[in-house]
Amino acid sequence: MNSMNFEGMVKMACAAPIWTVEAEGESWRKMAKACADQGGRLVSIWGSEAAEGFVVFAACVFSEGMLISRCSAVDGKFASLADIFPCAARMQRAVHDMLGARCEGEDERPWLSHGIWPPFPLRKSYDPELDFAPAGGNYPFVAVEGEGVHEIAVGPVHAGIIEPGHFRFQVVGEKVLRLEERLGYKHKGVEKALEGLMQNEGAELAARISGDSTVAYSWAYAMALEALCGVTVSTRAGFLRGIFLERERIVNHLADLGALGNDAGFSFGLAQFSAIREDMLRISKEHFGHRLLMDIVVPGGVSKDIDVKAREAILAECASVREKVLILREIYADHTGLQDRFLATGKVESGLAAKLGLTGLAGRASRNACDLREDHPHAPYDKLDVSMATHHGGDVAARVSVRFDEILESLRLVRAMLEMMPEGEIAREIPGCSGFGAGWVEGFRGEVLLTLEVEKGVIRRAHAHDPSWQNWPALEFAVIGNIVADFPLINKSFNLSYSGHDL
Repeated sequence: MNSMNFEGMVKMACAAPIWTVEAEGESWRKMAKACADQGGRLVSIWGSEAAEGFVVFAACVFSEGMLISRCSAVDGKFASLADIFPCAARMQRAVHDMLGARCEGEDERPWLSHGIWPPFPLRKSYDPELDFAPAGGNYPFVAVEGEGVHEIAVGPVHAGIIEPGHFRFQVVGEKVLRLEERLGYKHKGVEKALEGLMQNEGAELAARISGDSTVAYSWAYAMALEALCGVTVSTRAGFLRGIFLERERIVNHLADLGALGNDAGFSFGLAQFSAIREDMLRISKEHFGHRLLMDIVVPGGVSKDIDVKAREAILAECASVREKVLILREIYADHTGLQDRFLATGKVESGLAAKLGLTGLAGRASRNACDLREDHPHAPYDKLDVSMATHHGGDVAARVSVRFDEILESLRLVRAMLEMMPEGEIAREIPGCSGFGAGWVEGFRGEVLLTLEVEKGVIRRAHAHDPSWQNWPALEFAVIGNIVADFPLINKSFNLSYSGHDL
């Protein structure tokens, strides 16, 4: 990246172009503002170290495609985009935690760093063995004052076997006045670990960023590498990737629908959806070698094919799952107790959803409709006429409804891809390359972005972005005015990734 010209267009096996542009000073903010004025959204902000110092990137999406702007951090400072895109605030704090570049006048509290590792790990001079005195003191949560207000601290260790996150509630009685989150407990140093790996080796680590989205991250990584190396995968490999991604979407929605029923006191739903999901996982294990389809999407294509036996099993599975899901949808809709818990709970109005940049499934449930499979379809979705599932309610019930719709649509897509898939090779060799590439895939939570800077086949910098970055702040608004006991239900209706966020 030190010697390459960043200006230009990223080569993509994708209907949506991705432009890259240098931006300095006020032009950085003007580009972001122009995108916002056109109804666009911010996907991610991240930093890197270059010969001239620190540089910061912003990926913005509008109707024509994605614009990735690159801005120098002069004297370690860069202009904030948080007043244009509120979801930028935590990303900018993370840039400081990782590199030391900061926005002046913005929230200076650490975000990913808990003061237990030496500062600025993404600097090239970082030494994890350096003597280090951990930062002391407690994280300064914002407090609400007033008569009858008290504070409830939850996590990061929870009663169930779930990922760690801390939630600080300010309440009056049972009513929530404010929620503030503290994340970063799952930080594993993924982006630092990717540095120095050979370009194909990074795929295995990318597949483990967030285990429930392993296909999405693997595909985004492969797409980024294929883009910068100018490799286009075969049509058959593209269809196989689509089938695997839709299977991942289905099994996650099944798990969420069961858990949502259970959180509302309907354990029958958990039992039924868990059984359907388990059958799908076993078919994946039998025919593709892994229950979660890990390491099945690789740079250049896929590592597993679908034979006649697997094709017949998946077609039969699609018919069976569809029948069972339709029955369970009627049961959920007719169950008075469930609907009482779901309706008007954890509501995010469409205007607030758009302002916060709510994305993916949660955004579509609040009429903030964006789905890369329809808006900017890459192969094989450009041949499938995807029907986006949306809802206007913005509450738990709406997010449940969108999940049901997406399962049924994904089952249709899998059947269509099996019918349309041609014969051919499933993988192509990726030569050693240099350059910048981006991969952009619609996972089950929303859009996953992964960018790579590669020099002579070696990864210089990698950045992975999970849609949970946009949606965690929205959860804080969704819980306001609800009772504390409804928080687990609201939280599960979003089902955000701690691991994908924390990296």
